[in-house]
Amino acid sequence: METGKQQKKKKKENRFSLLYVLGGGILKEDFIVKHTRMIVLIVILIFFFIGNRYTCMQKLREIDHLQQKLRDVRFEALSISSELTSHSRQSQIELLIEEQGIELEAAKNPPYELYK
Repeated sequence: METGKQQKKKKKENRFSLLYVLGGGILKEDFIVKHTRMIVLIVILIFFFIGNRYTCMQKLREIDHLQQKLRDVRFEALSISSELTSHSRQSQIELLIEEQGIELEAAKNPPYELYK
């Protein structure tokens, strides 16, 4: 009887040792054997969540990159639009015509509409 108690006490002491856990002795425990399916399910879910988070992080990085690219393109479009607006002013056009030496003049009479 005494030896049975000593063996249980020794087994409990071995349960917490690093060699016992790394050696695979913990896999023989009753709790692990009874709940193997649940443990496998939990491990699969953990892998799924880690993969999902990794995919999510990649998508967020891509979204940030595309937003930065969009900001750059908007700024470029705005600067081109303002440049076009400054070049299409009547005074700028008259100045360009004079520089090119083209024989054009601005109309003295305002335009009028013809009705049917």
